Amino acid sequence: MYQTKNDLAESIRANAIVLLNSRLADCVDLQTQTKQAHWNVKGLNFIALHKLFDEINESVEDYVDDIAERVVQLGGVAEGTARVVATRSSMPEYVVDSSGHVDALSSALAVFGKRAREAIGWANEIGDLDTADLFTEVSRGIDKWLWFVEAHLQPTCGPDNPSEGRAASSFVGAGNQSTLAASHAMRSNEPAVCT
Repeated sequence: MYQTKNDLAESIRANAIVLLNSRLADCVDLQTQTKQAHWNVKGLNFIALHKLFDEINESVEDYVDDIAERVVQLGGVAEGTARVVATRSSMPEYVVDSSGHVDALSSALAVFGKRAREAIGWANEIGDLDTADLFTEVSRGIDKWLWFVEAHLQPTCGPDNPSEGRAASSFVGAGNQSTLAASHAMRSNEPAVCT
């Protein structure tokens, strides 16, 4: 560790650096997974998702920077090269199956959000409240992005308001039959079935 006039005890700083570098590897991995989704998303919502995934990437890039800079502030060396990240990341491999990039990225965000919340507790335990605060900020941001992504997996109407978005949920179906059904539901004031 480098010398610093930071008044945290050296043992606290050393433990915080290990914690921060662990989450740095996860965060860099999350950033690459976000770009993977951004580059490869397809379908009817392409442009909305392409832009959303790019916005998420920008925020995650800021989290990477904040975590890495905190390591250096404490006298450590930020370890965020691709090779280090590949060996240290605790994030699951990014896998796209039939459910697509929205599901894969929401899963990655959920895992990283959990890791950030665990880091809050660990930072508090070792006595580095500023690092705990940093991870609190990160977890809030990740939770927001998870909400934005998961909204694309949820029906447009739900148990609290079954008629909300009735046309939108019905138009997603296959061709004119769904269009006619949605049109009928709107004219007759019948609730549409969520899809």
